Amino acid sequence: MSDIENRLAELGLTLPEPAAPVAAYVPVVVAGGLAHVSGQLPFVAGKLVTGRLGEDVALEDGIEAAQACAVMILAQLKAALGSLDRVERVVKLGAFVNSAGSFTDQPKIANGASELMVAVFGEAGKHARSAVGVPVLPLGAAVEVDAVVAVRPA
Repeated sequence: MSDIENRLAELGLTLPEPAAPVAAYVPVVVAGGLAHVSGQLPFVAGKLVTGRLGEDVALEDGIEAAQACAVMILAQLKAALGSLDRVERVVKLGAFVNSAGSFTDQPKIANGASELMVAVFGEAGKHARSAVGVPVLPLGAAVEVDAVVAVRPA
């Protein structure tokens, strides 16, 4: 097993099958040494986490949903790159949180994804980030996270 696979095992994480696109796009585009990962939705125990933070989704559930998005990002990267050992650095995450107008803890939700990247990749997992509230997400998802990742040549 690779170093990254060992770290995933230590964290008790198993990568799921990468989710198929739900519209006219591809999950990952590698160009110019960067992998651009399309927004990933949160699947926990095989079920899409839906709802709105600040209304019917608890803060802890939103954090878990963001972590699930990050796990799917890793699954997409492994499928596209062949190995997560090709990840040189997580450059940026974008977290979109389906949230009520009065909800202002989007950064706390995004930490679910950010902290996972650091747990998996160490210093190379530290990244720039956006965390924004939106009124609705595809399929009613509670959270969506996309990524830009620097990759080593194959």
